[in-house]
Amino acid sequence: MNAIITASELAGELAGAHPPVLLDVRWQLSTAKAAGAPPFDGRAAYGAGHLPGAVYVDLDGELASAPGANGRHPLPDVAEFGAAMRRAGVSSGRPVVAYDGGQGWAAARAWWLLRWTGHPNVRVLDGGLTAWEGPLSTDVPTPAE
Repeated sequence: MNAIITASELAGELAGAHPPVLLDVRWQLSTAKAAGAPPFDGRAAYGAGHLPGAVYVDLDGELASAPGANGRHPLPDVAEFGAAMRRAGVSSGRPVVAYDGGQGWAAARAWWLLRWTGHPNVRVLDGGLTAWEGPLSTDVPTPAE
């Protein structure tokens, strides 16, 4: 299995009979708060436009535990992570593609966590949302758990 998928390969899979679950994991470390500006808001970026059918996954709240002695983004509790992934429509029998704003490391965290917990088919969109040439959506899906 290749851990990376191109935008054109993803477009083909989304048009197929068994499309992957899409996880929008846009997040970025922001120094804006220190400067008095609002920090990056991944959920707002998702609301402004995302891949059709994608579900937003919050890196701070769903892909990490609260910051503390174990660092800024310690591993999430496995049960809480599993519940978050089920809410996003992830199941072991369906492929998953995670994407972020283009840097790749936020989506890579989702990829790593899903692989670490045993998901057999997870990929990261090469180039993230910026590589996507198709239409964006503002519809918020409600996947079955």
